Amino acid sequence: MSRFRFPVGRLPDEALLSGLATGDPELAVSFVRRFQHRVYGVAIAVTGDPQLAEDIAQQTFERAWHHAQIYDSRRGSVTTWLTTIAHNLAIDAVRARRPEPVAPEDLDAVLDAVSDTPEQHALADEASARLRAAVAELPPAQGRALVMAGIYGMTAQQIADREGIPLGTAKTRIRAAMGKLRTTLESDRRGDHEQ
Repeated sequence: MSRFRFPVGRLPDEALLSGLATGDPELAVSFVRRFQHRVYGVAIAVTGDPQLAEDIAQQTFERAWHHAQIYDSRRGSVTTWLTTIAHNLAIDAVRARRPEPVAPEDLDAVLDAVSDTPEQHALADEASARLRAAVAELPPAQGRALVMAGIYGMTAQQIADREGIPLGTAKTRIRAAMGKLRTTLESDRRGDHEQ
């Protein structure tokens, strides 16, 4: 029987995180149960490898336990904090496994290859084919910035350094690319592209 006045499962996320920080086993188990599917989902989405995703989920909860004291609710929810940890660990794991990263100057060829080959269109569903086509329609600099940020997990600062541009320009390219993609995909969903 729980030693708490009401079910632990109904405690707010912050209270469970505080319990995790204190080492309370009941609160720690409840914390993991509440977030395990979300954390694993982030890890599997980034890595595509179930075993690696399980390892990343474990590392995420270990890191949350070690750093629970520094969590600041003003900077985001517990869910956002935890999924950010999982995402960053997954990106690091993917980077560590990748034998040879694609150079940013080669991304134009990669974008062309993914968006123009009949094999890719035949294998992918309609939504992913449209996404690739929308990315290919972006100006090359914006497309590179978007791919470096979204697929390779690079920060705006890393993109600025690789492209030799100011940080603000890198952020603007990413933001503009995301806006154009959103507009294109939303108009496709509404059927605006049909004549």
